[in-house]
Amino acid sequence: MATYSIAELAREFDITARAIRFYEDQGLLSPMREGQGGRNRVYTARDRTRLKLTLRGKRLGLTLSEIKSIMDMYESPKDTVAQINRFLGVLAKQRETLEQQRADIEVALAEITAHEEECRRLLAESAQGSASKAA
Repeated sequence: MATYSIAELAREFDITARAIRFYEDQGLLSPMREGQGGRNRVYTARDRTRLKLTLRGKRLGLTLSEIKSIMDMYESPKDTVAQINRFLGVLAKQRETLEQQRADIEVALAEITAHEEECRRLLAESAQGSASKAA
């Protein structure tokens, strides 16, 4: 069975060991403990996959609790259809949030464009007024 150290996972996924320990504290990872007093964390292929899925979920904008809920669903031998429907619900909610953010960004960009155009117009008028006075 392949195992990984915290340093190996941190390097592979380009995150800090502290972030991995945080995900562990949130219940997303559960490494084995080895060494004196259980100081050394040993991550399995399952932990590596869960870390990968956690980072993917974060990129999608899901909260850690949503990510944990989805991953935990797939580990229980319950109805797969219900699990998939729940996941679709989470994705639909996230899509709605992102679509609203995109609309908000479009409005903000339009306002910036209008302000830029107004500033350029004022600068052009100012330059024309200065040129007229100089002539």
